[in-house]
Amino acid sequence: MTSPSHLVEPPRLAVWLLTLFALDDEAESILGDLLEEFTLLAPKSGVPFARRWYWRQSLKTILQLAVLGFRTAPWLTTAAVVGGFFLRGGLGRLVEPTIFAVIVKYQIPEHHFSAYVFLATTGIDTGYLITFLFVGFIVAFVAKGREMMATTTLGLIFGAMVVVALPSMVRHGIPLSMLMWDFSDYLAIVIAGAIVRTHRLNAAARHQQT
Repeated sequence: MTSPSHLVEPPRLAVWLLTLFALDDEAESILGDLLEEFTLLAPKSGVPFARRWYWRQSLKTILQLAVLGFRTAPWLTTAAVVGGFFLRGGLGRLVEPTIFAVIVKYQIPEHHFSAYVFLATTGIDTGYLITFLFVGFIVAFVAKGREMMATTTLGLIFGAMVVVALPSMVRHGIPLSMLMWDFSDYLAIVIAGAIVRTHRLNAAARHQQT
């Protein structure tokens, strides 16, 4: 009979992240090697220790895969990131004017004041979130095979800009709650990359089965 330790699987989230970041011809071998080590380690050192080990190895491997992905296609990856940066700048300028144009056109404050308050606050934040999600889709579409590397890099760039501007935000009394929206915007870029990457992996798997 098979012992319970041999039925334990590595953390699914870590496996999923490795699959997203690995190049198309590397995922199977990387996951196979880590699974073999995990299977040997779990009975000897315990499942919790083996899971922590798997996470450590996964994070190291993801970093290595990101560097490798950039080295093998530096111009494509750089173009996707730079293009996404400027695309966000162009689209971001349209969010507030568009929303306020709708407010004025339909005279929302006079007829639906609660809707006006929503659009002028949460509506604008939601507009920026949708903009970042759209930018993430475009960047991931361009950076084929390196979707996660490109979108994660772009998200980190925007996040670093907010961290640098944080002291100025505090001095000018800008609510720190806005940081939650800012970082959710940058996370939306990465989520879009994961969606595109997952869709392409599933499409490739279906193509191999036919």
